[in-house]
Amino acid sequence: MPQSDMEQNHVIAGFYSVCGFRQVIGAIDCTHIRIPKVGGNIGQYYINRKGYSSINVQVVANANLEIMDIVAHWRGSTHDSRIFNESRIKQRFEQSEFKGRLLGDSGYACTPYLFTPILRTNTQKEEMYNRSHIRTRNTVERCFGVWEQRFRCLQQGLNIKLVNTKLYIVALAILHNIAMHKQDLLEDAVDDGNVPVTELVNNSQEEIQHGQHLLMKNFKINYTIFTSTK
Repeated sequence: MPQSDMEQNHVIAGFYSVCGFRQVIGAIDCTHIRIPKVGGNIGQYYINRKGYSSINVQVVANANLEIMDIVAHWRGSTHDSRIFNESRIKQRFEQSEFKGRLLGDSGYACTPYLFTPILRTNTQKEEMYNRSHIRTRNTVERCFGVWEQRFRCLQQGLNIKLVNTKLYIVALAILHNIAMHKQDLLEDAVDDGNVPVTELVNNSQEEIQHGQHLLMKNFKINYTIFTSTK
């Protein structure tokens, strides 16, 4: 997330250019990343509403389709609103660390720092608000689309151990941001069905923690990734 006033103003200006919605500093939503079926008694909690096992990943994106904040540790059955309510990003907004607000869909509660659509519009102004809200919040949907198109494994599923899956998701978010910064718009991407497969290594706990440290140290992205299961 942007820290300084200059950084926040830059993000707010980017959202304002979409459809004139003022003081927006992020668009929030969740996406499901498919994982192998989890065994044992906890397996049922990974099954999402579409019937497959997944990690429900919360993302806050900017108007440039970059990922500013990511939470990648919740089971697929967890509702989007619960993930937000228990996230660090919500605490930071409640502590007034940002001068802008988030835009989310109707699955979230409407608060002073998170605006949602009006469910039943009665006036022209309310309809205009909804149109502007939908177009501006759509940036996070577009972000998901570009991210998953760039890394097809996010669509097809990550066939690795659960403890490594969370770190891989964050790493792919960082690689996505690097690609967007370099304006890699996938124009030259060709899917011929022959994707080389590299053998995946199941890292030790120490290696995972070291990887998390490097991600935070070298790239500007806020993330939450727990090795414990929720």
